Amino acid sequence: MTNISKHKREDMISFLNQLREQHADDTSIIAFNEIETALVEKKYGLVWEEHTERVDEELKTKIPVFAEVSEKKINLSESEDYNFLLEGDNLHSLYLLEKTHRGKIDIIYIDPPYNTGNKDFKYDDNYVDEEDGFKHSKWLSFMANRLRLAKSLLSKDGILFMSIDDNEQAQLKMLADTIFGDSNFIIEMPRQTKKSGKTTGSFSKNHDYVLVYVKDNKDVFRMEEHIDDNYKYEDEFVEERGKYKLNQTLDYDSLSYSASLDYPLEVEGEIFYPGGDYDKYLERKNGNHKRADWAWRWNKNLFDFGYDNGFVVIKRKNDGTARIYTKTYLNAKIKKDKQGKYYIDFEKKTKPMSSIELTANIYSNDRAKKDLAFFGLEDEFDYSKPVELIKKLIKCHKNKNAIVLDFFAGSGTTGQATLIANIEDGGNRRFILCTNNENGICENVTYKRVHDTMTRFEATLETSELLYEVPFNQRLLQNADKILSEIEAIKKENNGRYDKVKVAFEEKRVSVYGIDITSVSEGIKANLKYFKTSYVNKYDNQDIVISDELSQYISEMIELENGIDISTEYYKLIMSEETLDEFVSNSPAMKKCGTLYISSDILLTAKQERLLKENNIEVNIVPDCYFATELKEVGEL
Repeated sequence: MTNISKHKREDMISFLNQLREQHADDTSIIAFNEIETALVEKKYGLVWEEHTERVDEELKTKIPVFAEVSEKKINLSESEDYNFLLEGDNLHSLYLLEKTHRGKIDIIYIDPPYNTGNKDFKYDDNYVDEEDGFKHSKWLSFMANRLRLAKSLLSKDGILFMSIDDNEQAQLKMLADTIFGDSNFIIEMPRQTKKSGKTTGSFSKNHDYVLVYVKDNKDVFRMEEHIDDNYKYEDEFVEERGKYKLNQTLDYDSLSYSASLDYPLEVEGEIFYPGGDYDKYLERKNGNHKRADWAWRWNKNLFDFGYDNGFVVIKRKNDGTARIYTKTYLNAKIKKDKQGKYYIDFEKKTKPMSSIELTANIYSNDRAKKDLAFFGLEDEFDYSKPVELIKKLIKCHKNKNAIVLDFFAGSGTTGQATLIANIEDGGNRRFILCTNNENGICENVTYKRVHDTMTRFEATLETSELLYEVPFNQRLLQNADKILSEIEAIKKENNGRYDKVKVAFEEKRVSVYGIDITSVSEGIKANLKYFKTSYVNKYDNQDIVISDELSQYISEMIELENGIDISTEYYKLIMSEETLDEFVSNSPAMKKCGTLYISSDILLTAKQERLLKENNIEVNIVPDCYFATELKEVGEL
């Protein structure tokens, strides 16, 4: 295994010594000594001895490709969308994904080796133990290569989640800051691993961490809906606007007086004046007003819009007098566009996830063991994360149709979590899982779990909506009877609207949830393709045309990029003009085809273009980016 950094330094110092022999004057010697000091001293920031891996070296002589294992294909969903399980070294998988998914991945979750020294991290086919003097350098070299590729895969709205513990937490944070930029670091969340952790000295280790980064857009997180118990009233708009409160009259006298907002207002045949007094209104209009005096909060145009759209309430007292109130809705506001026109802006009030959210027991390793038990895998995998954790993280992204990547897929938790998240919130997320097949893990653990999730998984899935919450504090104790009455009213009001209504006594708050229940009895129907990494040698046999060899693997790249099964009659891949001639002369085949992928070397004739257009066939050119770089290296392009 080569220590690249050390060799570079030794080469530069050797060259420096040659210069010393040629330039022996005092000024040069002082300069050479300063240069040598700069070469060997540590810089600020993360510095490590860079190492190479066997898989790095293989890229110099081999071209990774994906070959489908057709007998492992799963086709159970009416949707054409496919998920993918990629078997092979994840560096090679990422190398190929960069050709198909550069800037397209919305969510990456990884659970890399923690590098504990206890046979959990292999580097170059050997376990790295606690005595290895380059323990951290090897891990950082391993991670740096993969995180650089991960960054290129993330979309502009992409989020990266990384699990890690104390062994490499500091190093990973600094490495990710370097690659993604510390301005794109969002948070580091502690996660409870188990109630009674391993004791080291005076402390019991009960947590690890989840580091969160974005590509460059921080406004991609879906926050939890926030319920404010001050919003008590409902009207005909409750479904889209939420409940409302009446805490503001339209007139007020708390700010500087404005003559333009002091005007008569006719509503339902009755004339209203700010402050409710006509004589005082006349005095103000004659200039006899205080610095802060009565006026309306809304101008006439805004009032007309608000009144016409249900934002205004006339409240009358027993003596017949009335005042105008404005409704403040939980999830709707009146706003003005750039042309000065008013409109209703709908936005649910939300609250951010707590930084200690993941310390709840449902995110612990104990739950992961229970998740694996359903598939009979609890004794096969020691480091799995619970479904609830991955699902929680996936749902943080606003996009319910996100592409989710896990290139340390392990037992396949991310695949199961993605499918369950779709069931719960109606999303159409797709996953890509990458793992090697050491000890048969990809075939016997990852694939088995994904297969069984799609074919025989049984569960009762609950989707909850927060209906009410109140902090558990002195106010709650003083008003317990009132709050209990409110909770009972909410339960009664929502009876029948949800499958059940649940009261939860959570940390520092009491919450009421509406629960919808979905039963899954025969699996979550979805589609999967299983690809295995293979290789085309660049230089071994001069008689082989590399472009011909690579053309055999183009279909897998198209399928991976587009999430499709190209073997159906709807799709057609054509790599030669002869095949194209046969296709356009086969009318039945053309009628069944909707999308055509053709080699960039093929030029369509006017007749072919006309026939394809008449049959409404979409034509896509096979991207040169798939293997153009490799073909240039071997001189074929």
